[in-house]
Amino acid sequence: MSRLKALQSYIAVRLLLAPLMLWTIVTVVFLLLRATPGDASDAILGNRAPESAKAALREQLGLNQPLWLQYVNYLGQLLRFDLGASITRKGVTVWQIIQQHFPATVELTFFGMLIAVIVGVSLGVYSASRPGTVFDAGGRLFGLITYSLPIFWVGMILQLIFAVQLRWFPLGTRFPLNESPPPLVTGLYTIDSLLTGQFGHFLTTLYYLALPSLTLGILLSGIFERMVRINLKQTLKADYVEAARARGIPEQRILMAHALKNALIPVITVLGLTFASLLGGAVLTEVTFSWPGLGNRLYEAISQRDYPTVQGLMAFFAMIVVLSSLLIDIINAYIDPRIRY
Repeated sequence: MSRLKALQSYIAVRLLLAPLMLWTIVTVVFLLLRATPGDASDAILGNRAPESAKAALREQLGLNQPLWLQYVNYLGQLLRFDLGASITRKGVTVWQIIQQHFPATVELTFFGMLIAVIVGVSLGVYSASRPGTVFDAGGRLFGLITYSLPIFWVGMILQLIFAVQLRWFPLGTRFPLNESPPPLVTGLYTIDSLLTGQFGHFLTTLYYLALPSLTLGILLSGIFERMVRINLKQTLKADYVEAARARGIPEQRILMAHALKNALIPVITVLGLTFASLLGGAVLTEVTFSWPGLGNRLYEAISQRDYPTVQGLMAFFAMIVVLSSLLIDIINAYIDPRIRY
């Protein structure tokens, strides 16, 4: 089989598996929501509401229908790209919620990942290039600590130190409540402030982004530090690296031009999947810092038993992760011929 046909076959298989993965995720979410105690009528009307009012609301929402019929109706909506409408915010569809809150999640994710990549890759390269030293041990310790710490706890500690005690940064939110945000162009405040020439708003946006993105970035950096350090150590022991040393090529050039390039291939895969999962809502970070993104909105919808919103947002998140995974697999198969065999 030629390389082109092998690549086409691999892509075809991945394209066939993508809808199956998406169907599995939305089905699991649908069933888990129905399995949890309580329902939307209790969350909306309260536990003391008359049973007749609850029954009328269940009938209005379709919750009194058989489970299989609710499931069929839900899949039919998804096939029409209809994610439903919120039952706690009258007249607001899930697509409108996504349009309103997704840019905040994108902005937080981008800056958090930027910090994670810069810190993680730098520490990974530095520790891997000095095996057996205190820097190598420090890199391992940094990776273990940042990987194991709960993000909400770190967020609250940073809030306590830098927002409450030192008062260097705000406690949360995306922009000062007593000021108007930049005019809406893309929904990304950093981009919108630059497009409209409001440099002061740009600095204010970065100021409010600093603490949540730093929290997210530092904890994620441990993943990249560990991967870069482990892969780079293995690459530095490869035959072609030893041959380059034998030819007298400087160690720094071997490290940056030869070893690091190959060591970063698996890191790129993890980077893409991590970024996609964060776009699906950095829930704990957004809740801790009252960040008005989709993760925070998902948390509110779960608390309020807003089934359509939870199902719609989870379907949207699943689409992002599945499509990103598909794209990354295709890129890796194109770069590395061994993958498609």
